Amino acid sequence: MSATFQLDGQDFFALNGGPLFKFTEAISFFVNCETQEEVDELWEKLTAGGGTPQRCGWLKDNYGLSWQIIPKALGEMLGDKDSQKSQRVMQAMLQMDKIDIQRLKEA
Repeated sequence: MSATFQLDGQDFFALNGGPLFKFTEAISFFVNCETQEEVDELWEKLTAGGGTPQRCGWLKDNYGLSWQIIPKALGEMLGDKDSQKSQRVMQAMLQMDKIDIQRLKEA
């Protein structure tokens, strides 16, 4: 009925709440990726077997758990001092499911 596990040094405790309690986007795992290769690898693994891509770097795995697979570069570009540049990056990101760093740079 319960489980404990650790991810990257963080302890988690999970309960089997039965069919009354479903996963929602209110809880998600945020993964800050260093490279496009890391984004691609995690995206492929987490959508395999029935996972579903969603907008802006979000996805649901085959269990229905939400993940945010976000490259570190996105935050850096959104925080650019040039507000027009950061707005172009935001508009490009809003059109994406999986975040593509090169497309963000081109924006």
